[in-house]
Amino acid sequence: MKEITAIIRMNMVSKTKDALLKGGFPSFTCRKVVGRGKKKVDFSMIDEKLSERVMLNSGIAEEISEMHRLVPKRMVVLLVNDEDVNKVVNTIIEVNKTGNPGDGKIFVTDVIDAARVRTGETGPKAI
Repeated sequence: MKEITAIIRMNMVSKTKDALLKGGFPSFTCRKVVGRGKKKVDFSMIDEKLSERVMLNSGIAEEISEMHRLVPKRMVVLLVNDEDVNKVVNTIIEVNKTGNPGDGKIFVTDVIDAARVRTGETGPKAI
């Protein structure tokens, strides 16, 4: 069993959900998250007429930096059988790929065991 964790854009959750459902993977968990990538703050978008002193004293630079520090995203998590990993990962990529920074990340990790609370089933039967 594998756990697939995907961090995607907020506006892509419905499309991702529909694609996973169509691919035979209706069950997943989705959470609101915030985070940041490697992209540095581009201060060139600030009007050159603002002096450095005005920006620093007024806190404008901190606000702009903070906006770029943590970006709202959605985290989708699902458990799948080992043989389904590539299908799920490719589905998520196909739906979410725009070619622009911020499209997301996908992580695949091993799951040692799982248990269904209602029935007590364990292992692959529980997912």
